Amino acid sequence: MADTVLYEVTDGLATITINRPDAMNAMNTEAKVALRDGARAAAADPAVRAVLLTATGRAFCVGQDLKEHVSLLAADREAGTGSTMSTVREHYNPIVKALTEMPKPVVAGVNGVAAGAGFGFALAADYRVVADTAAFNTSFAGVALTADSGVSWTLPRLIGHSRAADLLLFPRSISAQEAYELGIVNKLVPAAELAAEAAAVARALADGPTLAYAALKESLAYGAGHTLTEALEKEDELQTLAGASEDHGIAVAAFLAKEKPKYVGR
Repeated sequence: MADTVLYEVTDGLATITINRPDAMNAMNTEAKVALRDGARAAAADPAVRAVLLTATGRAFCVGQDLKEHVSLLAADREAGTGSTMSTVREHYNPIVKALTEMPKPVVAGVNGVAAGAGFGFALAADYRVVADTAAFNTSFAGVALTADSGVSWTLPRLIGHSRAADLLLFPRSISAQEAYELGIVNKLVPAAELAAEAAAVARALADGPTLAYAALKESLAYGAGHTLTEALEKEDELQTLAGASEDHGIAVAAFLAKEKPKYVGR
């Protein structure tokens, strides 16, 4: 895998690190392919029980690398094609789908500014641990583009349609504190503690009941677009599966023995 994105698996935890610090982790083609492939690898690997998505340097990800983007648009004009914008279909959509649909929890450790697609990647995670010096910006309208990377779906579900429309129509940088108050941030920590705290949260999830977490992710996504009756039926289906898991048996036995359960992820 390209070194624009680092990938490491340790004791069931996959850490995916966006690694273009000199470019504020802007996504060029190489980085987009590497992040897409890394997210897919984590999703498909049965040994991976949780994922930590983070970045090096002072930014989390500022979205599309506009320097590369401008050159690709110029090549499109010369060739009379529009292939540049296929990056949404080829890269951004698969990245977000891999993060949101994988049957294991994803933690975003947001170390700095998350803008455009970078904001979308953070929103695609199940849990966001954010440095108090970080910031968020939708950015899209500021360069005459519409939302991508799932932001049109994830952002209004977190903060409501009206506030999401405000941030999309009038892009501005919102502080980590404001993002916390809006409900975007799950855990706000001092910048110096971000790496350790994000890793601790991800580790706790990697050591937890993986199938139950997968069912929780599925039920939350399902419930967002279905009726109460349909959601109840889905809960019944998923609870039956969770109840038959080895981890459920471990949890019940540990409860009766007044011990801490040691889950195996099955």
